[in-house]
Amino acid sequence: MTFSPARICLRCATLRLMSLRSTAGFPSFARVPPFVRSSHTRLLSDSRTDTTLFVPVPVKASVNPDIDIGVELTSVDLKERKDDILKILNQFYRRKEIQRLGIEQGLDAHLFHQAFISFRKYVLESESLPADLHIILSDVLSENGHIDDIFPYFFQHARQVFPMLDCMDDLKMISDLTTPANLFQEARALKRKIIFHAGPTNSGKTHHALERFSTAKTGVYCGPLKLLANEVHQKTNDRGIPCDLVTGEERKYAHPEGIASGHVACTVEMTSTTQPYEVAVIDEIQMIKDQTRGWAWTRALLGICAEEIHVCGEPAAIDLVKSLMSETEEEVEVREYKRLTPLKILDNALESLDDVRPGDCIVAFSKNDIFKLSRQLEAQGKECAVIYGSLPPGTKLAQAKKFNDPKDPCKILIATDAIGMGLNLSIKRVIFNSIIRPTLNEKGEMEVVPLTTSQALQIAGRAGRYGSQFEDGEATTFYKEDLPTLKQILSNPVEDVEAGGLHPTAEQIEMFAYQLPDASISNLIDIFVNLSKVNPNYFVCNMDDFKFLADMIQHIPLNLRARYTFCCAPINKKHPFICTSFLKFARQFSRNEPLTFDWLCRHIRWPLTAPQTIKDLMHLEAVHDVMDLYLWFSYRFMDMFPDGGFVRQIQLELDTVIQTGVHQITKLIHASKEKKEVVTPESDDIMVRKLNGKSAGKMSDIGDIITEQQEMREQRGVTMETYDDRYIDREPSSPKAAEKLLRVIYPNLRPEGLTSELIKEGILSVDMLQILYEEWKEAVANSNTTYGNTKKKNKKSKRKTKKS
Repeated sequence: MTFSPARICLRCATLRLMSLRSTAGFPSFARVPPFVRSSHTRLLSDSRTDTTLFVPVPVKASVNPDIDIGVELTSVDLKERKDDILKILNQFYRRKEIQRLGIEQGLDAHLFHQAFISFRKYVLESESLPADLHIILSDVLSENGHIDDIFPYFFQHARQVFPMLDCMDDLKMISDLTTPANLFQEARALKRKIIFHAGPTNSGKTHHALERFSTAKTGVYCGPLKLLANEVHQKTNDRGIPCDLVTGEERKYAHPEGIASGHVACTVEMTSTTQPYEVAVIDEIQMIKDQTRGWAWTRALLGICAEEIHVCGEPAAIDLVKSLMSETEEEVEVREYKRLTPLKILDNALESLDDVRPGDCIVAFSKNDIFKLSRQLEAQGKECAVIYGSLPPGTKLAQAKKFNDPKDPCKILIATDAIGMGLNLSIKRVIFNSIIRPTLNEKGEMEVVPLTTSQALQIAGRAGRYGSQFEDGEATTFYKEDLPTLKQILSNPVEDVEAGGLHPTAEQIEMFAYQLPDASISNLIDIFVNLSKVNPNYFVCNMDDFKFLADMIQHIPLNLRARYTFCCAPINKKHPFICTSFLKFARQFSRNEPLTFDWLCRHIRWPLTAPQTIKDLMHLEAVHDVMDLYLWFSYRFMDMFPDGGFVRQIQLELDTVIQTGVHQITKLIHASKEKKEVVTPESDDIMVRKLNGKSAGKMSDIGDIITEQQEMREQRGVTMETYDDRYIDREPSSPKAAEKLLRVIYPNLRPEGLTSELIKEGILSVDMLQILYEEWKEAVANSNTTYGNTKKKNKKSKRKTKKS
């Protein structure tokens, strides 16, 4: 018997098909049950895996070759029968047997659907298909083949669309965080002694740990704030013990020639896990539960190479530290301390600023409340110091020194919860202006959250300090109705710290990127967090800020390690100017153009003048943060950010300017009121958060939009927004609040109009509307002028025509 070449090739194609099935783990005939579980079957069997995070990789349709082998073999041109092919593919998609086989091979409903859409597009749009697939489709069309025979080719395509199907086991192994202690082999080689100094605020726990730190030959102090690290650095050097300072933005060496000392004070994120020490002090260990920074305390606790590790913090963290150390087979010695001075919760609220007395600290949770209170107090002739989170460290210290100085007429402090740690303050009475904190949820909406017992104790505990003029502390509320609630909060036991934070390292993300080269770094983070496995003592920290920066610079060409470093930068994403600066840094870096001192001065428009209004002051604070950002990068990319020393010098000058502004804050408030300004730092952030949401569209456009918005304002000289006098102390921090403010400013605006709708959606903010209004008014004025000039010209031309 003789066979035609086409039959021989068809037989070869059939053998190829059987080979494909066997290598893919399929039974010889896909339509014959039972389905045998292959190695792919277990890939996505874990119900925790969110497959919607897997972004499909586009597969290009094949172009028209010189010879279409499939057509030569079958004499069937599939391009002429696309409608029939579409019917076959849709029938293939709907078959329960095929869907079940897809699940067996790791394709859940979402992945199966996405892979099918791509496969169908590939088949219908390709000029020519692979010969074996062409033959199978021709057989199905002529009813000589079974529709199930398409599956091996479909699955082969699915593996191209979702490459993680071939490496899921590797990805899960990389993201396995069940034993994080094993990441620190140098520490595991030591037999470390753990001493837990447990006690409330003002109990002397940190003092005892630092005494041991000072007597050691070598030591490291790990603090939660730059202020605390700087304080330990200064006090240790004052005692004649050389001590270096290491923070994200600063390096100070005790030795004049820059030789490393045996002692170092650092922020906890900068802790070395390879340098050996005799003693290490980890302060505020309860922050290991922090949703964004907790990983740094976990890393320090598990990874520091020290013979003795002194841990300081709330008793609520004792059980967790013991549990973590049991995994490393290290014992924990607990030393408990009691508060050195009494703290009394008063039975009467303040109720009126007339009853404020020297040594009082009023704690508020928004800048506007701080500005309002300081204005009211100084209207009564009472000078006050002001401390809030976004102030530079030097300004905070200057305000604290002013308040603590018995000879200074400033006897009252108004502050946010920034006083909770990091500052030594002589406070007699802490007065809670509110016992609830406004916070923005993930949707960008304002939520009101009560203070936790830990937060309330941390703030109230600042009243009364051992060795100061006010040793006995008192706490109360401003409003009478809040006092019973405060007493209840403070009487509740502090909840135990149940878990410590973890986050992926640069090396783990690099390994993920090797397996998934087409995924964005934000997508890699999402997949890592979703696949990660942790034991009950740990949790994966919130990575939203990291992903926000990753999405912002996704369109900028950077290598993976540089991109990861940029995404770790500590920036305030609520301020458009800081976001703009970050983007410009990334773009300049990607062009391999060094960011020089002159370049930075042009960007921030140095030198800057003293602030005339509150908004000017806030802009100076943002510029200070941009300088911090430059310094942070200068220690990671020294060649590209070469002028850290010069930037440090002008930052000190700027700190002095800001201190002057804060000292004259009442004058700034009055100036703002005369100009009818309103402080709306979050209004621009509504747009940023909107873009960061699922409805934002392309995330790569965020950077361009923010940059363009900021540059347009700078060109117009717009630094402030002018609103109704009554709203000087209001800030529309949600679309709903912005809509209410809009009703006051534009009472005749139609509620069902496009403007109101854009405000509701959070796409347009009130300050943006004000700028648009000014632009439209200017455009109308220009058009009227042009129209008037044209009308005059027309009249003149008519007169000339009549005369002629």
